[in-house]
Amino acid sequence: MKTPFEQIQNDEGSSFRFLHQKVLAQQFPWNYHYHPEFELVLVFAGTGRRHVGNHLSYYDDGDLVLIGSNLPHAGFGYDALGEHEEIVVQFRDDFLGESFFDKPEMINIKKLFERSQQGIQFYGQTYQEVAEALKKLIDLSQFERLMGLLNIFQILAGSQEYNLLNSIDTRYDFNQKDQMRLKRVYEYVEKTYQHPINIREVADIANLTVPSFCNYFKKVVNQTFTDFMNEYRINKACQLLMTERSVADVCFECGFTNNSYFSKVFKEIKGKSPLEFKKLALRKS
Repeated sequence: MKTPFEQIQNDEGSSFRFLHQKVLAQQFPWNYHYHPEFELVLVFAGTGRRHVGNHLSYYDDGDLVLIGSNLPHAGFGYDALGEHEEIVVQFRDDFLGESFFDKPEMINIKKLFERSQQGIQFYGQTYQEVAEALKKLIDLSQFERLMGLLNIFQILAGSQEYNLLNSIDTRYDFNQKDQMRLKRVYEYVEKTYQHPINIREVADIANLTVPSFCNYFKKVVNQTFTDFMNEYRINKACQLLMTERSVADVCFECGFTNNSYFSKVFKEIKGKSPLEFKKLALRKS
């Protein structure tokens, strides 16, 4: 049994799908799926979780990711903070004809698509430039949108500001059993993250022994369960730090029992202290 297949329909009068949406993050379900279309995702701002192939991590200030054909992934709005705004472009490799990207002028873009089978996350000036270009597509005609998309592909193809999210092609690594097992683990974490986590209980939920669960989780998520829990709790802490709650209150509300350890982990993950994050977030609001 494979990961659920998602059917994609092109926009009317277009050879691809262009979606601009702004919704509350809690409306996103954990929906790990795949489709033959490539997918370019721009998250405008904010913090959330990216899950592409076997890679799971958090983004801090928006995100830009190109996902290859049939590469399983979850929605980027899941576990985000507050309002989530994104642009998603979905297209097949032959959406402009079977041999279009075999043309000499398209060689770099074709190589980009090949790399995208591992999932590519872009950052820095590339993120800024492509984000502005994608936003301009919102108000353009179908023809102008197509021309703009080709230009965006060329920018991405020439960029060196990227990270490959998976070390190997992981299009078919995830089966239905893995998905349901991880879904149970995630639901358990969501309900109990404010309290000490019993690793034996988590392993029981996954129907594994503790050593087997630790090895399994590291293999399919590409990080240890402890690192995953720390990232999950810190992401929740970021949401609370945007309110009037004190750093100490946030620490304990998110399942940490020691303020100094909370600050240490927070800085390792976010690059700044909880207080620095709070002051910056309140200044922006």
